[in-house]
Amino acid sequence: MTPDLRAPADPRLCPLCGQPNQCAAERRRETGQPQAPCWCVSAHFPPELLARVPADARDRACICPACAGQAA
Repeated sequence: MTPDLRAPADPRLCPLCGQPNQCAAERRRETGQPQAPCWCVSAHFPPELLARVPADARDRACICPACAGQAA
């Protein structure tokens, strides 16, 4: 069996477009500084959009505002 050598999903980047996802939780983790609630707390993510997230990025990287807005 060949090992999977792909890099894990970058939690700072949108798993759909690769652009910064503006995740406040990730900024807090990186900086140790408190952050305002993340934009995604009030966002709606349709099931069809969530289904497009690659399996290796699920629960590891947030969708960005642009991709979320296009799906709305």
